[in-house]
Amino acid sequence: MINQFPQGRKIKGINKIGLLTLIRREVLRFLNVYTQTIIAPMVTTLMFYTVFALAFGGIEREINGASFLAFLAPGLIMMTMVQNAFANTSSSLVISKVQGNIVDVLMPPLSAMEIYTGYVTGAVIRGLTVGICTTLALSFFAPIQIYSLPVICAFAFLGTLMLGSLGIAAGIWSDRFDHIAAVTNFVVTPMTFLSGTFYNMDVLPEIWQNIARLNPFFYMIDGFRYGFIGQADGNIVIGLVFLSLCNIGLMALSYRMIKTGYKIKS
Repeated sequence: MINQFPQGRKIKGINKIGLLTLIRREVLRFLNVYTQTIIAPMVTTLMFYTVFALAFGGIEREINGASFLAFLAPGLIMMTMVQNAFANTSSSLVISKVQGNIVDVLMPPLSAMEIYTGYVTGAVIRGLTVGICTTLALSFFAPIQIYSLPVICAFAFLGTLMLGSLGIAAGIWSDRFDHIAAVTNFVVTPMTFLSGTFYNMDVLPEIWQNIARLNPFFYMIDGFRYGFIGQADGNIVIGLVFLSLCNIGLMALSYRMIKTGYKIKS
């Protein structure tokens, strides 16, 4: 007896076409509104830099032998990179859920790992693009120098990957934009501001220094800054290990949420 039902296409290994299409969609999504996703964060970072340069004696201050402006710039760059990586995945998923077109991602023959990889790759690309543009803009005003390019690249990748994964988990969990705003306002922004972006850890009481060292944002900003000025408040190797473990945990969480269809298949 002839089977009257069509058989689904079986794809062995990685669905390269589907994965590259999803990555392309995520990249074009933020490039099409580049004034909002690239230029706006760059301008905001320049405004932060200007305020701190003019206030509290920023031009004349020094931290551990380095000028305050050289100390400040890498922290601001990393801050805007990770915030945009988070925004890319979280907003993409929430918009798809609200508009009801999340099915366009779930129906094609893409595995949970391919869906995760597509979304997080778009986040990393956006974060790095914003970081490069911001660095170029700041170089006209800040004493930008490079101490170790491999360290800069390693922490930039781990930081954007981590916030991209967190954005996937937050986007899947959120039912509306208010939920994403809550995660941004009560988790991402406070942890970024309390990570040593604008100060070094020596100004904090010892107990708060110990608490700060449990914050993964501290390690990504501290390590990224080390790549520019060659000075760090913490241990670079510990920072790499700590961020790698955080990434593994968030990757596992995001993958599990996609695999089980939590809040996206019901």
